[in-house]
Amino acid sequence: MQEISKFHVGLDVHKDSISVAVAEPGRTAGRLVGKVVHDVNKLLKLLTKIGTAEQLHLVYEAGPTGFGLQRALSTKGYSCEIIAPSQVPRRAGDRIKTDGRDSIELAECSRAGQLSAIWIPDPGDEAIRDLSRAREDAVNARVQARHQLKGFLLRHDVRYTGKTSWCGAYYRWLATLNFGAGPAQTAFTEYWLAVTSADERVERLTQSLQACITNWRFAPVVAALQALRGVAEITAIGLVAEIGDLTRFEHPRKLMGYLGLVPSEHSSGARLSRGSITKTGNSHARRLLTEAAWNYRFKARIGKEALQRQQALPEQLRTIAWKAQLRLTQRFAALSARGVQVNKVCIAVARELVGFVWAIGQQALHANKT
Repeated sequence: MQEISKFHVGLDVHKDSISVAVAEPGRTAGRLVGKVVHDVNKLLKLLTKIGTAEQLHLVYEAGPTGFGLQRALSTKGYSCEIIAPSQVPRRAGDRIKTDGRDSIELAECSRAGQLSAIWIPDPGDEAIRDLSRAREDAVNARVQARHQLKGFLLRHDVRYTGKTSWCGAYYRWLATLNFGAGPAQTAFTEYWLAVTSADERVERLTQSLQACITNWRFAPVVAALQALRGVAEITAIGLVAEIGDLTRFEHPRKLMGYLGLVPSEHSSGARLSRGSITKTGNSHARRLLTEAAWNYRFKARIGKEALQRQQALPEQLRTIAWKAQLRLTQRFAALSARGVQVNKVCIAVARELVGFVWAIGQQALHANKT
């Protein structure tokens, strides 16, 4: 935290209200200043009762209200940071929780230097991240629509004899189905229209996402990450949109921790105890990496699509990607041979994949600057 700040202000931000507390210099307890509706102008009026913009350091927890408040306060000259809720220290045994107490706790922890600020993307980066997440939501909605249609067909004992669902042949087969003129046909038509509508929505968002990154400052990183097996264009866009500037991580282990892919630990004395991964940080990027790790179950090879993606990339990036493929395919095979559950294997491979993502990202950003 900034030592030049004289007053540390904690904001408990909600959709409709903001509670404000201040911790003054020294060791005096923080105090509640007031509560206002969620309006920047009214908040600014309350803050003037505490001190000037140069005297205040503001903090609030990340939440559904996004970064708008932080940007508005920053434009007015205030030092404002957003804190990861999982990183806020909690008093053991404290069973009383109110908005006022939460804001006081934030102010006191800020004064003590116990808080870690999150990275705040600029509006352009956030817009691409929003579009990427909108596509992710559309894909999830399509999966649900497909499951509902398949459930209807199963109830009517209509079975597809082909090998793969949702391919061209499967869609042609669906178009031939007829359940008569009754309610069953109406239900089937509605399920069928929901699937086709979901397909069109995913395609629209995919095209929009691909068009938006043409002049994006992280476009070279997106192109470079596609050298990796299991990381096609949409996955690369999603990873970069969620992680942001990879140079802010000085070591790959920092990035692994940010993505929640490191083991949890509860050790005491001579006893060392590690558990499942922490799952802290960005869950969207963690899911993308875990899905990409599944592709390393096959032997190392460069397919036709991967070769096309790598053609325009420097030799150094292609070398890193090949090393990653050799290392991770061997790792996947070794863990599987030991009888490790496949989901744990994917997590272990995803954690190592992060190191190669970091290395390629660093190379791409450095080359772009020079």
